[in-house]
Amino acid sequence: MRTRKYLALWLGLVSVCNLYAADPSASEVQALRDELKVIRTEYESRIDELERRLDAAEQATRDASNTANLAQEEVRQARAEIAVPAASSSSASSVSVAPDNSFNPSMGVIFQGQAWAYEQNPEDYAIAGFPFGGEAGPAAEGFSLAETEINIAANVDDKFTAWLTMPIVYEDGETKVEIEEAWVETLALPAGLSVRMGRTYSNIGYVNNQHSHSWDFTDQPLPYQAFLGNQYLDDGLQMRWLAPTDFYLEVGAELFRGDRYPSGGATNSGFGSHTLSLRSGGDVGVSNSWLAGLSWLSADSADRPSGDANDPLLFNGATDLYIASFVWKWSPFGNWREGNFKFQAEYLWRNEKGAYSVLGLDSMPWDSDQHGWYMQAIYQPLAQWRFGVRMDRLGGDVPSSAWAGTPLYYPGDDPSRYSLMVDWSNSEFSRLRFQYTLDDSSGENDNQFGLQYIYSIGAHGAHSF
Repeated sequence: MRTRKYLALWLGLVSVCNLYAADPSASEVQALRDELKVIRTEYESRIDELERRLDAAEQATRDASNTANLAQEEVRQARAEIAVPAASSSSASSVSVAPDNSFNPSMGVIFQGQAWAYEQNPEDYAIAGFPFGGEAGPAAEGFSLAETEINIAANVDDKFTAWLTMPIVYEDGETKVEIEEAWVETLALPAGLSVRMGRTYSNIGYVNNQHSHSWDFTDQPLPYQAFLGNQYLDDGLQMRWLAPTDFYLEVGAELFRGDRYPSGGATNSGFGSHTLSLRSGGDVGVSNSWLAGLSWLSADSADRPSGDANDPLLFNGATDLYIASFVWKWSPFGNWREGNFKFQAEYLWRNEKGAYSVLGLDSMPWDSDQHGWYMQAIYQPLAQWRFGVRMDRLGGDVPSSAWAGTPLYYPGDDPSRYSLMVDWSNSEFSRLRFQYTLDDSSGENDNQFGLQYIYSIGAHGAHSF
């Protein structure tokens, strides 16, 4: 471009020299100078325009290359993110697999331990009218090792993902490795549908499907312990549909074997329980969000045990459980690290109809309505510190005097507890917690003090809402 510019100037000078050689007049010389100036200006403008176009073309080439690189990176990230269902799914077990390793298993281990002190003997703990089943009940007194949880997750292929949770527990003087969750879930069904197959926590309620390391307190609320044996886990099929709406709306249904409390005996040829659930939520401004849900569990039982393990109560009949839940979260402009607040509440109502075999006696007919609720608030004013308070309570029908003297007789006093919690997290992979509980559920006030640690290594995804 510069060569052309100089060539034009040179040609103009040659023309002027030729005119001087012809002995022009002064006016002609001035006219030629003006013409040369115009030619020079035009050529310089054209050259500058060509240079600008050249620079723009080179920049466009560089931008196109950067865009291609960004697109490739987004594709890699998208492949990684489908390793397991997104956080909008009900599972709290979501894990992200590293880019370019989306089909290699991600492995993680969660270590948990605790120490508890009680005024009353926890081995004698019982709530009149609400015999516990499943894994409900207070933790062991003194130091104890809680679940050491091994998680393995990966994509099976482009249409399925799989999850395995194996807790290592110490019970009755023996170390056992159990299968807590083992499921496969679809990734590519149309119209917001997903299907999970295998052993999984039920999607009912708000905290039922959360692993213990993600609880805000060291134990489950009283209604969950009384009505679900802590948590309902079973083998079966889970189906969910995420509606194509601007707000979050999910409908779910489950069909389970019915071999775990509050069902039992795998009745109906191994199809002993089923559930329905509805969840909806959304944002309020940039700092608040909410989630509400309704759930129903219907379970049939054959010789379902509860109460004393050495002399259990056996129930034969049907259980219907309804759960209403609500959660509100706040964080300044959505930045939860700067501070956050969570309010959580659930109401549970249960009807059981059938017959109980009590203390070796003949079966007696049973038809009872019971309910329970809890509410809790968690506040994090600083990056590493959280403070929490919880209140939970049970209630229900007073049975006939024929049940007096049995663990099923409810005297009418509402069992309740009040808990305070403070925990410190050095990072997202470690947590130390102190909890105090005033337990008035067994008829005697019991001051309970607990310490807990939770540490995580390896891959571990974000928890659900």
